[in-house]
Formats: sequence, C-alpha cells, structure tokens
Amino acid sequence: MEITDQASEVRSGEELNIARVESFLRDTIPSLDGKMTLRQFPGGHSNLTYLVTFKNREMVLRRPPFGTKAKTAHDMNREYRILHALKPVYPYCPEPLAYSEDPEVMGCPFYVMERIPGIILRREIPDDLHLSPSQVEALFHRVVETQYALHALDYRKIGLENFGKPQGYVCRQIDGWSSRYRAARTPDAPDFEAVMAWLQENQPEDSPHPGVIHNDFKFDNIVLDSRDPLKIIGVLDWEMATIGDPLMDLGSSLGYWVERSDPPEMMALRTLPTHVEGALTRKQMVAYYESISGRSVDHMTFYHAFGLFRLAVIAQQIYYRFYHGQTRDQRFKSMIHLVTTLEKTAGRVIGRPG
Repeated sequence: MEITDQASEVRSGEELNIARVESFLRDTIPSLDGKMTLRQFPGGHSNLTYLVTFKNREMVLRRPPFGTKAKTAHDMNREYRILHALKPVYPYCPEPLAYSEDPEVMGCPFYVMERIPGIILRREIPDDLHLSPSQVEALFHRVVETQYALHALDYRKIGLENFGKPQGYVCRQIDGWSSRYRAARTPDAPDFEAVMAWLQENQPEDSPHPGVIHNDFKFDNIVLDSRDPLKIIGVLDWEMATIGDPLMDLGSSLGYWVERSDPPEMMALRTLPTHVEGALTRKQMVAYYESISGRSVDHMTFYHAFGLFRLAVIAQQIYYRFYHGQTRDQRFKSMIHLVTTLEKTAGRVIGRPG
C-alpha cells in the first residue's frame, strides 16, 4: 500500500500549458535536466497543486482555481512572500523557488516551491504505519507543538510586521467571514444567522500574544517523514496565513477535529484521523497547547464555534462555484451537506436550542 502522497493525471478542465510552464522554469531555475512532466495532486479544494518533474528535480506548482474567485482569496504573491520570510526560522516550510504574474505563462499568478516528499494523513491512518495508541498520542502532541512553534515566532524580527493587523483581528474575522458566507449562500444552504449573531455578541478581546497563524493547520497539510512517521517535516498550504490571534488558529484546527464521541452526522463527514485510539480529544488538545505555551486558553467555546463556522464558509464558497457551474469538479457537489451539518454542530456548541 502506498502511504506517501501521490500525484495523478491532471483533472479535466484544469490543464496547464506545459510548454509555457517549462520554458518559464528553465529560464528561472538553473540546471533543470530532461523533459518536464506535469501531474496533479488530488487533495485540496481551493488552490490547485501540481507536481512538476524534471530528470533531476521535483517541484510543486500552486495556482488559483479556474473560475470566479473570492476577492481576497488565492493571493499567490502573498503566499510566496510568507514562505520566503518563514523558511529561515520555521524549517517546516517548503522553500519557495519561483513566482510569476506573467499572463502569457498561465493567465494568472502562480508560484513554484520545493517538494517535501513524505506521508500526508487524510481520513485514516494507513495500517502499514503500524502506529500504537501511544505512538498516535505522541504524534498528536507533535502536531500541537509544531503549531505553537509557529505562534511563538517574533513576526517583527522576520520582517512580517506589515503582513497583518493584530489589533481588531477577531472582530474583523467575524465581520469578514459573515459577509463572505452571506455572499456565497445558495438557496439550499442554511442561513447561519443565529451562529453569526452569537459570535458577534461573544467575541473575546484582542490577544495579548499576536503571532503568525497558519489558518488551516490540520493533518492533511502536515508532511510526516516516511522513515519516521512520528516526525513532522513539512507544513503546507500557507494561502490563509497572517498575523493574528493564535487561539483563532487553534479554533480553526478544532473545527476539523471529529472525535469518537461526536454525533454520527459529524463522524460521517470526518476527513482526518482524529478519532483513532490514542488521539487527543479537543479538550486534551487545548489543555496541551496551554501547558506548552504557558498562555491562558480562555473562551474556547467561542474559538471552536468560530472554527466550525469558518469551515462552513470555506465549504460554501467551494459549493457556490459548483452550484453556479464555475467548476465541474464532482467532489464539490456534496459540500452542501457539510455546510448543513456544520451549522447544526455550531448551534450545539453555542447551546442554541434545536
């Protein structure tokens, strides 16, 4: 059984002009040898990710999705710049190699980075890894540690002081994600108004410890060493990274965290192996973060509810593209079920009747 992340044939409608991409890369990156081949990674629902292979090198190309995009999403230059700033101090980042806005190459901005080959866990932990419950627990601790290591960086020292505005971050996030949901709502989607109102009324004050936050920190954005699956060697997908409240980042991770005791409808939508024996529960995850950071972790009901809502907005934006025929990717058709379930779950978290 193959346990490393594999690329496959490029999906219909998401093909690239191979000749133009190859010409750009040869002009930009020295010593590329042999003919270029292009394949596509099947995971992910936002930016498109391709494997670029030469005889002597493998790289990863990232570009925005085809079709209409959210106004501030899919900023390739921003993602490229944060990788440049973080790579020297946060070794889990892939090294950025090339960036282009030339419309003649691809018709959109894109960038190329090193490939970090390894294991990426998705819905299940492969049996081939033979992880015991104690090893699973150790791995989950490493995940929390790696996330906190990012939050602990001094963003001013690495030149990211203008990368985001920590003052008023929580308020802006609630307003922004609420606006995005309303703009992307389709007739078959729940209105989420009760949850959005609760978030407005219960938002905490600005964090006294703002920092670099990933905003999509989860198992399928984490690369494990294929020789030692308890060792994290990479963190991917930096498109939503910014400067903000680290607990909002933790809450976003909690939004993906489906544990054994969750209702069947959430378990059915689980995409990560957070339910296995030895896995930390959400409560244990928060407690461990608190212990290693030395920071008080309050208002976690708010952060968890926000994480669920934010995930629903992302899913709804993706579904909006499918609903309006902007993409033919059949993976997106079922997103509406995820949105509906997340609305019910967020309601339970905030104690809303029904």
